[in-house]
Amino acid sequence: MLKEIKYFFFILIITLSIFFCVRYYFSDINKKNSYRSLSNINKKIEIYAEKIPVLKDDTKDIIEYIEQSNTTKKKKFNFWKLLENNE
Repeated sequence: MLKEIKYFFFILIITLSIFFCVRYYFSDINKKNSYRSLSNINKKIEIYAEKIPVLKDDTKDIIEYIEQSNTTKKKKFNFWKLLENNE
């Protein structure tokens, strides 16, 4: 009998906690607060973005391109011929 009462209270506490969490999450007060915090974050980002300095671009002509000639012939390897030579 005590075991059943204990399980009943556990289930009751768990269901009540889930109910109150869901109720608060979907309440108008929580929606307003979350919207306000998001709008405040956007305003802070815009203010911070205005203060960021723009740096001068000094990366022009850093990469030197080397032309490779196609006149060098590469030796083609054949897998089966390599096995035959090792035997």
